[in-house]
Amino acid sequence: MKKRGDKSAKEKVDKVDTGIEEDAPKTADDYQCSGNLELDLQELCKLTGMREIPAVKTKQTEKVPPPDRGVMEESQTQTISESRKSMWSPKPCLQIELEDEDHRSTKVVKISGWVVDKQMLQVLNKTLPSLNSLQCLHMWRSGLTDNTFTLLRNTISLCSNLRKVILEGNSLPEQSYHLMIGEGSMLTHLSLRNNCIGEEGARLIGSALSTVHSANKNLLSLNLAFNSIGDSGAVYIAQGLRFNRFLRCLSLSYNHIGDKGAAHLAEVLGPFALTHEEIKERRKLLMKGEESTLIQPSQVSLTDSTSEPPLSVHSSSSLDPTINNKSVKKKDNVKKEEKPTPGQAAKKEDPKLAKKDSKVARGQTGKLSSKDKNLIVSESETFVQETVEVTEVVAPLLDPEIQHTGGKVIYPGNSCLVSLNLSGNKLTEQSLQLFLSSLTSQGDGGLQRLSLNRNRFSPECDTFLKIQELLSPKDSFNKNSSGQVEDEEQVEAKTSGSA
Repeated sequence: MKKRGDKSAKEKVDKVDTGIEEDAPKTADDYQCSGNLELDLQELCKLTGMREIPAVKTKQTEKVPPPDRGVMEESQTQTISESRKSMWSPKPCLQIELEDEDHRSTKVVKISGWVVDKQMLQVLNKTLPSLNSLQCLHMWRSGLTDNTFTLLRNTISLCSNLRKVILEGNSLPEQSYHLMIGEGSMLTHLSLRNNCIGEEGARLIGSALSTVHSANKNLLSLNLAFNSIGDSGAVYIAQGLRFNRFLRCLSLSYNHIGDKGAAHLAEVLGPFALTHEEIKERRKLLMKGEESTLIQPSQVSLTDSTSEPPLSVHSSSSLDPTINNKSVKKKDNVKKEEKPTPGQAAKKEDPKLAKKDSKVARGQTGKLSSKDKNLIVSESETFVQETVEVTEVVAPLLDPEIQHTGGKVIYPGNSCLVSLNLSGNKLTEQSLQLFLSSLTSQGDGGLQRLSLNRNRFSPECDTFLKIQELLSPKDSFNKNSSGQVEDEEQVEAKTSGSA
């Protein structure tokens, strides 16, 4: 009996000693990521049976002294060319950038020049969400298909702090890039250069930017350069800009856009007439507001119109989920102050005060303030480096500066976009006249930079010079990166042309 008991005890000890081996994950689903990309990648690749495990290389950052002015242009072009060469990786490799030397957390992951198949994406679906500091994912010529793109979107949605995604050189047959910027997307920067995006892809992206019913409220910059959007696609993009109040930078360079497409883009920058469908939606919003807090009479124009009869106007947080409680309380206080006491006649509204209130309301409804003018953008990728939080108080269709003229309902136009790149297209001086008219109507706000290099007009034509003169005082980009944009665009044109 004693021997049998000793044997049983020995078996228990053996189980305890080998407990680590028994608890070791047998499948990728059982594996718990540690947050160390290199370690987790190796373990998961082994568990999934991958023969070739991608290497993980950390980008080394070196401080280089600024060159002399005489060699500035050559140095910038050389730096960009060397950067693109370093991105190329014929063998599977993940290039990463760390947050800093002390905290070795991965903030950038780059995959360049090798096919990422379904098996690899399943590994990334486990590893990337565990990187709490991951801010940017860059995939260039990674052979994405419609199926693997679906897996990638799911992975991106699981990464809590990922805000910048670069998908370049990945052509998708179904043109489903718009799913990256759906209404619930948290991405603020998206680059889709050189993806063979055509008219259908542009239509879907335009609808994702905004419709009369919904709009993306997080995306700040969108790069669609070196695609095949054309005139028809530009019309759809312009449609998406009508009621989008958050996009700041848009690049449509090298997209075969002519005067027809440019005309629609120019139209949305200035005052334009609402369509019948948009007027109907506006009426619904006005009627829905009757069940909530009153807006100041000066905030919405209700002039008699054959297109839109006057209605009693109300508004609340139900019109826009981004409204904060502070704004609501402020409105309530204003309402109480305006309510006349018993026995007193209602005071007439001071037109000067009404005009002042209207200007304030405009700033609160997504228009650019003076703080927005300090926005700095790297034009090579059109990514915003410094952003401003915007609070939208009312829906765009309830903009207080909507007017009624000649039986039409006139919307004030998109004055939130600060940078538009149309270089390398087919614009003539006919398009420039339309842009000049819209930019003049924007006054001190609105567009700060309009890039029109390498189009079909002379740089010396009067209209182009007038546009330059009009935007020069507002152009914060030139003040911060003078002489750099042109060089980067030339390099992009060469590299994309040879790709």
